[in-house]
Parts: sequence; C-alpha cells; structure tokens
Amino acid sequence: MCGIIGYTGTDGAVGDVLLTGLSGLEYRGYDSAGVAVSDSSLSIHKRQGEVSELEEALPDTGIDGVAGIGHTRWSTHGPPTDTNAHPHTDCTGDVAVVHNGIIENYQQLRSDLETGGHEFISDTDTEVIPHLIETALETGASREEAFREAVHQLEGSYAVAAVFPGSETVYAARNESPLVLGIGDDGHYLASDVPAFIEYTGRVVYLEDGQFARINPSGIVVTDEQGAVVETAVKTVDWDPEDAGKSGYDHYMLKEIHEQPQAIRKCLRERVSELDGEVTVDELDELELEGPVQFVACGTSYHAALYGARMLREHGIQAQCFLASEYDVDMIPMTEETVVIGVTQSGETADTMSALRAANRTGATTLALTNTVGSSAARECDHVMYIRAGPEIGVAATKTFASQQVALAMLASVLSGECSPEFVERLRDLPDLVQQVLDTSNARAIAEEYEESDAYFFIGRGYNAPVSLEGALKMKEITYKHAEGFAAGELKHGPLALVDGATPVFAMVTGDTNAAKTLGNVKEVEARDAPVVAVTDAPEEVGQYADYVLEVPAVGPRLTPILANVQLQLVAYWVANRLGRSIDKPRNLAKSVTVE
Repeated sequence: MCGIIGYTGTDGAVGDVLLTGLSGLEYRGYDSAGVAVSDSSLSIHKRQGEVSELEEALPDTGIDGVAGIGHTRWSTHGPPTDTNAHPHTDCTGDVAVVHNGIIENYQQLRSDLETGGHEFISDTDTEVIPHLIETALETGASREEAFREAVHQLEGSYAVAAVFPGSETVYAARNESPLVLGIGDDGHYLASDVPAFIEYTGRVVYLEDGQFARINPSGIVVTDEQGAVVETAVKTVDWDPEDAGKSGYDHYMLKEIHEQPQAIRKCLRERVSELDGEVTVDELDELELEGPVQFVACGTSYHAALYGARMLREHGIQAQCFLASEYDVDMIPMTEETVVIGVTQSGETADTMSALRAANRTGATTLALTNTVGSSAARECDHVMYIRAGPEIGVAATKTFASQQVALAMLASVLSGECSPEFVERLRDLPDLVQQVLDTSNARAIAEEYEESDAYFFIGRGYNAPVSLEGALKMKEITYKHAEGFAAGELKHGPLALVDGATPVFAMVTGDTNAAKTLGNVKEVEARDAPVVAVTDAPEEVGQYADYVLEVPAVGPRLTPILANVQLQLVAYWVANRLGRSIDKPRNLAKSVTVE
C-alpha cells in the first residue's frame, strides 16, 4: 500500500523525477515520504507527513545525483515518524532501501542481525533489508549478489528497491507486490504504479513474482530467482499524462466524478452495437460457462460485484458474491466448472489476488475484471475484461465503480446470451444520462443542510441495495462521519433503533417492483421524525414522502442505480468539502491495498 519510485538517467533530473513520482503515488500512502539519491555518497531526506512537507525540508540547492529511489508510506509497522519513514539504511550508510509490502519473518531476521551486532533505529520491518545486504557485502559479495542474497531471505510480500553510493544502478525485486519498469529516452524508471512516471514515458515492463531487475541509464535487465536473464515484453500504456492531473478541479475526486460519462463511453466502446442490437466483448470470446459463478472482491469493488451477481441470477445463472478476505477462510466449495471472477480496480488488491490464486489452484476458471492493463490479476487469471476507466487518483473510488457496474451489465448479457434492443439502447444512453445528473444535481444544497449530522443511513432494495452500501462507504471514507447502508428490508431488524430526528436517511426509490416496499420503509423512518432524502426517478410520486429529492432519469431497474450512485457521490463530496476534510487523501486509507 506504500508507493515506491526509482530513476536513473543522463538528464540530471533525478531529484525532480523522484518528487514528481512521489506526488503521482501519494494515493498509495501519505503518512511519510522520503528519497535517497546516489552520487559520490548517498543523500537521504525523509519526513513525516505528505510529499509537500518533504519538499519543504529539502535543501535550497535541491537534490541530484546519478540515480535515486523514493517512497511514500502507509504505515504498517510503527507509527508515521521521521525515523520510520523510508528509505532505510544499514549501519554504514552504504545502501538505501525502499519497500512496499510486509516482511513476515522480519522479527526473526532482526533478532539474528542484532545478535550479530547490527543496530536498528526504526520500528519497521523494512529496516532488516539494508542490514541483510550489509552482512552479505561483508562476506565479499558484489552489490548485486548482496541484494539478491538479502531478498532470498525474505518471507512475505515485497516490492523492494536499493541504491548504493557512487553507482548509477538501481536494483529491484518483487513478490506479491506490484512493480513496473518504465523505459524512457533519457533514463529508466521503476515504480509501484504507472502514474509515477507516465509524464515521462508510457513504455513499460511489468515484473512477475520472483523476478529481479537492474536498471541504469543504458537499459534494464530482468532476471529470475536463479539469476538467469528473462526476456520481457514491452507494453505501451495508453494514458494521456493529463489524465493524471486535476484539470482545474479542486480535488481529484470531483474531477473523477465528472469524468464518469467519458469513462462509461470508453467502457462501452466497440462492445455495444445499437445497429445490431447486441453486446459483444472480445475478451470473453473464449470463456465457457459450464457451472456457477463466484465473485470475489473488496470494498467498492465488492459492492459492484454484488450488483453483478444479482444481474447474473436474474438471467438464470447461479452466482454468489464473497468478500475476498474471507474466501479462503470460508473454504468455499468449487469445482473445475466454477468461474471465479475477481473484481479489482488496481488488479493488485492482496485479498482478491489471494482468492484468485486459491481458485487457480483448484482448477477453476478465473476472470479478472480490472482497470489496470498488465496488473497481477490480468496476468494471472485465465481471462480478463478491462473496465477502461482510465487513471483514478482519488482514494475514494468513483468512476471506476460506475465502469465496473457497466462492465458487469455487459458481462451478464454476454454470459447469458440475452440482449434486448431496449437494453442496448439504454446502455448507449447511459453516459448522457450521467451527464444530465451531474448538470442538474442539487446534492450540494442537501449537503449544506445535513453536514452537521452525526450519522447517515442509506437504504435500497434489489439493485439499489449495493448502491446503498456504496453510498455509505463514500460518506464514511471522506467525511469521517458514521454512515451505514442496509438492504431496506433489514431496517426494522435492529438498525431502526438508531434512527431519530437527527439521522438523515437516504432512500433509493427507483421504478421497479421493489419501489413500493421501499416507500414503506421510508414511512417507517418518517414516523420516527428522521429526515428523508429520496433518490428517485419518480419525484412527483415519491417526493410527498421525502424532505428532499435527488432526481435521476428513468433507465430501467438494472441501470438506474448507476445514476443514483452519482447523486450519492456528490452528496458525500460536498459534505466532506464543507467540513474541510482531506478528500483525495482521507486519513488512514490508501487506494491500492496490497497487503492482507
């Protein structure tokens, strides 16, 4: 969940590249940040707090050298302090290391090293790595040999990079944590994710688990665990560097909410033909469905998976949805006929990858539904379907959730073989309808009305139930207020005890067979004096039971919840904005959760 960056080049821009890369990775962690630059000696600077605080602490003359590494931290071992910030060094200061992941055997390694006379100054698991390298160097190993020897002793997940003084080479390795190399005109890069260097190059090489890399200004070399050179495929990432900027918006989140029409169009492109009245997804051509479907996902992606599972069941396909973190624990029965679909924006979510790997071991067919080309999920699954949302920098997922819903709607159509002209037409209309919601929403006024509330409830039935869960998650993620989402029928089985005149209830009431029942739940909370905000495609009918209405166009029971979710995103954003919260970087959270 941390972010790492490395660069070596001939352009004298090492310091600028590292700081730009850290800014591009800050969504992965922002407890502390640091850099190490190699010249005749190692120059190390690190600070608790965001990248901007590191920049303020740098010398007026700047930092530069022939190679360097940087790190932005999401704390796992030890609190966020200057001392616990990366990079970490050995006793001699002759190697600097950054790391993303968790070293599971670090306590034993640290104990052995301390017995050998090594002194540690931080609480982190990472600090054992430079000391292991130091130990290997003392035996006469070369720098690369020492790095490899140290990595071979690690158990757990890691993407690790190291630099040495007087060297223009950066050494790196990965296991169950993402690491991608960038090939530029003036130098070469490594990072946890492409946005770190997309400003400089879109030509990339994705490292596999167990692989090592050596980069210097003249090129990159990838080797396996035994040291044999590995041939690698160079891919091109089709992202415009401007996609990773704010484009004039105050926050990435607001920008990404407003990018949803464009994101959905990209998701639909060349997959939906209104002329032919059909949905075709080339990535699914070779997927044969002969048994049940199991979805595995976490967080926002889990809510999208709930939506997708319901749609498959409505088409007559047996489908269940599981929290990826509980999948192995629950020992879910599956066979070779089972199709396991991992829904993961980053394609690197640790729990989802663990579930997919468990499915692969049983011989089940696996499919990744992801936003990230070349991600672990995309490479390791039997099949992959991309949602094509483009880079999403804000920690709170917005446009990727909408794109996941749209992709899952198409997947259900393809797997079931059911596709009506009306459904195709509604899919094609969806981007314009999302834009209509964005243009006419009164969410900001409702946020002003209820920004001081201590708790918020979200209720819905059918396809609206996952949207209720997602609406609550967005509210709690970025406002730090208590928020809960429920299937509307569950309200009276306990949660109603928490409802009072100070608890706004957001009710998803859209035009399907469940609307009347949800209105019954609205009347229940209204009887307890709770203010009601109805998100509905029937404002005249439903508005008489609500204090406020957030209107959405009617586009059928399957797709209207996508529009309802846009309204809830805007409410959460404006509440958080008025409260002065750190919207793009909410406390304690990181976007890509790469540790279990």
